[in-house]
Amino acid sequence: MAYTRKNVSKLTRQEKRRFVDALLEVKRRGEYDDFVRTHIAYFTTDGESGLRPAHMAPSFLPWHRQFLLELERALRRVDSSVTVPYWDWTRDRTTGSAPWSADLMGGDGRPSDRRVTTGPFAYAHGAWTIREGVTDGEFLTRDLGRSRDPIALPTAAELEGALKDGVWDAAPWDSTVTRGFRNKLEGWGTGRGSASWRNHNRVHRWVGGAMLGAASVNDPVFWLHHAFIDLQWTRWQRRHKGARYLPANPPGPGDVQHGRIVARHEKLPPWDITPDRLENVDRIYRYR
Repeated sequence: MAYTRKNVSKLTRQEKRRFVDALLEVKRRGEYDDFVRTHIAYFTTDGESGLRPAHMAPSFLPWHRQFLLELERALRRVDSSVTVPYWDWTRDRTTGSAPWSADLMGGDGRPSDRRVTTGPFAYAHGAWTIREGVTDGEFLTRDLGRSRDPIALPTAAELEGALKDGVWDAAPWDSTVTRGFRNKLEGWGTGRGSASWRNHNRVHRWVGGAMLGAASVNDPVFWLHHAFIDLQWTRWQRRHKGARYLPANPPGPGDVQHGRIVARHEKLPPWDITPDRLENVDRIYRYR
């Protein structure tokens, strides 16, 4: 029977507590840091050689769908009632709204060093030490809204700009693509400054701190953000009946993307699963 992922603003007090407790237990067991390492390992950019399964490529959504499922399974091994909630940042847009409550994600970082000092993931509580990352900092950091150079979260209209595109992705299948749902949602844009960060990417920039870069999984709000991104895939499918993941076949040997992107029936490393098999998850979970 399919389980339900709820809007974080609709969680009961008990649901919040059980979700947080399960996250902390997965962290205590050492499993959570494996998720951080996995995301770092597969965060390959356009400028690097080799396969790009997680970002700047057509498989951005299915890779993170499977990633979410792996985390959710780990949480449900601790508490079978737990699912990953989603954060609708088109509605909950302030530093005082969900999910930034003291009983869930905690709040902003303090001005001096951006250290998060409230909520269950505050370093002082001893249960959320950063061990895997690109810096030596041990504490969770945030800079909600980017205090020195403020930016706003994406709007519903900006999200709609991605959802209305009925093509999944297009050549050259990277961060420079201006056509297709995938990159309009992932958010690699042209220009300079905040205008070049859209939808998914803009949210990472808005949260700031640990949410910047490959080690962004260190902030547990990563999962709430990506659950909402995953929900957009479901909404896109409902709107564009019959539209499928592209490319259906891998680029040929003469293509600059040969061996660099995942086609519909190719496996998504590090798992034994294809984008094709992740297009329909109705039997696993649904959104409410």
